[in-house]
Amino acid sequence: MLQCPLASEYPEYYVPYVNLVPEGDLLPILQKNLEETITLFEGLSENDGQFRYASGKWSIKEVLGHMTDTERIMSYRLLRIGRGDQTPLAGFNENEFIAGSQFDELPLKNILEDFIATRHATITLIQNMPEEAWAKKGFANGTEITTRAIAYIITGHAIHHGKIISERYLPVLK
Repeated sequence: MLQCPLASEYPEYYVPYVNLVPEGDLLPILQKNLEETITLFEGLSENDGQFRYASGKWSIKEVLGHMTDTERIMSYRLLRIGRGDQTPLAGFNENEFIAGSQFDELPLKNILEDFIATRHATITLIQNMPEEAWAKKGFANGTEITTRAIAYIITGHAIHHGKIISERYLPVLK
């Protein structure tokens, strides 16, 4: 079972994500989060997908697209570092990714399907990662991080955005 990373294994700005991950085996937690994400977004209409709770905030579709983009990037980092690649990995600007996307023009169903496919790939990547890979360190976005920490950040990031949708978007839509 994958253990929660130590605070020394990742940059401080990821603490809120790691702290959202409940205790227990990470794979069932990822699977449960996938099911919760499906339930959360399947219940929304196309019109709901365009909703922004405030001016300048992302739409619901953009939040889901951001969740998918981030999981892809973090899984790539997990793969590279877990395989022992010491090449420093670049950061990314999530606002530029949203600006360069077409999430608001895509059907919400398609964006959700993309998240589901990405999550399935993340789960199989984590399932098949050798035990010794979890403690490997690499550099991403100019900071040192372990493979294990990345797995927890992926999980906590999705939990974080699910909470934002539930707490900031859905109450206004109801």
